[in-house]
Amino acid sequence: MAQTQQIGQNRRIGQSDRAERIDRIDRIGQELGEFQAVDPVVDRMRALRSAWHPTDGVAVFNRVYLTVTEEIGHAIEAGGFADRRAAATLDVRFAERYLAAVDSLTTGRPAPACWRPLFHSRRHPGVRPLQFALAGINAHIGHDLALAVVDACRILECEPADLEDEFDRVGDILVLLEERIREELMPGPDLLEIADPLTHLLGCWSLDRARDGAWLAARSLWQLRGLSELAEEFTERLDRSVGLVGRMLLTPLTRP
Repeated sequence: MAQTQQIGQNRRIGQSDRAERIDRIDRIGQELGEFQAVDPVVDRMRALRSAWHPTDGVAVFNRVYLTVTEEIGHAIEAGGFADRRAAATLDVRFAERYLAAVDSLTTGRPAPACWRPLFHSRRHPGVRPLQFALAGINAHIGHDLALAVVDACRILECEPADLEDEFDRVGDILVLLEERIREELMPGPDLLEIADPLTHLLGCWSLDRARDGAWLAARSLWQLRGLSELAEEFTERLDRSVGLVGRMLLTPLTRP
């Protein structure tokens, strides 16, 4: 009997905690203006699209990411997320990580290591557009997404598990858009042969694996939040390892 009462008490506590979290998310959502919170970051990416030459490697990724962000915004507006306010918070914090990295180009601050390969190779004539797009996706998913989950959890005062549905839904959209990106930027079937180095390079990277790694990194960072030195070291190592993959993805495949 005592055990049954304890279970019931734990369930009531859990329900109460979740109700409090939902109430906090509702308050944050009102401040964000629900899905409209995505609009400012979309506007900034559109401005970047207008400012950069279309062949610029960062511009190639920006076009891809703008499409992703617009798609997520439409999904939030259409009710594609169970909690659209939490989804908007995660999406905005995610985009702001990329925009902060871009700002480093004009302010002279060092960019995160994961973004440096793309920034340094953005005008290399031997790198193909698909490589630029995938290198940006690698940096943004492998590094920025994990940190954005932690950012959102702090803002919403919740645990990563409370954002898992939003994380998975965003990931599903990214996978669909990656397929579209490959179709649009991939050379035609008559040009892409089995022996083409791009074929081998594409087989060495997976968005699904990058997304799984980001979720594990986010949960790990959340557990380390009270250990600032260890959390900082973990973040730095994550940044460098994602940057290493980015350099591989940007291997020049054609002669200048």
